[in-house]
Amino acid sequence: MNKAFIGLGINRENVYIANVVKCRPPANRVPHENEAEACLDYLRNQVILVKPKIIVLLGSTALKNILGKEYGITAARGKWVERKGILYMPTWHPAALLRDEGKKIEFWNDLKQVKDKATILKI
Repeated sequence: MNKAFIGLGINRENVYIANVVKCRPPANRVPHENEAEACLDYLRNQVILVKPKIIVLLGSTALKNILGKEYGITAARGKWVERKGILYMPTWHPAALLRDEGKKIEFWNDLKQVKDKATILKI
């Protein structure tokens, strides 16, 4: 992530990173639904405090728990979604980039869209 931020000229100090779950599930598996639900109020409070204008959803777990189970990361990535005055950009989780280097270009382009939108919004 930090290399992408540097390459795009995104100041890391202007980025707040949060996770859906606040502890890592055993064997780093995808969190079960009840594990994510147990942490969502904490995440919602973080969003209220930070007041982001843009949220980048990294991977399927973030996408499904924030925007809804009907979303799939392959179809949704790279497409803006607006809800309650917040713009969401779903993209690949960094772990997916390690498994499939071909996704790095799409990830880069998604983050470039975020940077361009933040520039337009003067964030």
